[in-house]
Amino acid sequence: MTETAAARQSEMILSDQDRRGLYRAILGRRDVRGQFLPDAIADDVLARILVAAHYAPSVGFMQPWSFIIVRSPDQRARIKAAFDRANTEAALMFDGERAEKYRALKLEGILDAPINLCITCDRDRAGPVVLGRTHMPEMDLYSTVCAVENLWLAARAEGLGVGWVSIIQPEALRAILGLPEQVVPVAYLCLGKVSHFLAQPELQNSGWRQRLPLQDLVAFDAWQGAASTEDDALLAALRHAQDKAAMGEI
Repeated sequence: MTETAAARQSEMILSDQDRRGLYRAILGRRDVRGQFLPDAIADDVLARILVAAHYAPSVGFMQPWSFIIVRSPDQRARIKAAFDRANTEAALMFDGERAEKYRALKLEGILDAPINLCITCDRDRAGPVVLGRTHMPEMDLYSTVCAVENLWLAARAEGLGVGWVSIIQPEALRAILGLPEQVVPVAYLCLGKVSHFLAQPELQNSGWRQRLPLQDLVAFDAWQGAASTEDDALLAALRHAQDKAAMGEI
């Protein structure tokens, strides 16, 4: 098939300003729990970040995602109760000092954020046989996660915080939101304006975990494949880029 000029993007390379803005959104993205403000989100802003999510990559162009906007105080109270039950269970899975530190963490903003959003995956949307999912059936779920990431970065670019509530039983979400059997709740998100963004991820600040050195996570040609001398320059560049990223710039 011959492509016409109109079928091609007009720009191959982003401007330096646009490129830096993209990296700033990536590096500045945070999982927000305790900094939400009650201010309403303008409809045009919400529309933009939902469009950004809808433009995520999807295998076979299946677009399996849907977006449930949860504003109702009653619905959010039910979700909060489901979180509290799961969080109590989760706390029992840690011992000693780790358990105390876990209980001290604020892990959701369900009632604080003005909007909650559930992003789901309809596993039947594109039919039983989907291009690209023939041998990896989970690709629809992975595609939906791409939509979550798109939304998160767009929200950060708009100055909005997002918090992912994963400490909740999927069946509880399914019952509260009335999801059909083939629809999977992939992400339950809290969304809103915030008082501030933390300079570092909250779990890093609290000492729960630290960011791993990227060069330790890169292998060559096979799992844990060792680097050769020709890879030294790349490994040095990875260390340099991660050091700059820790300062908020790539």
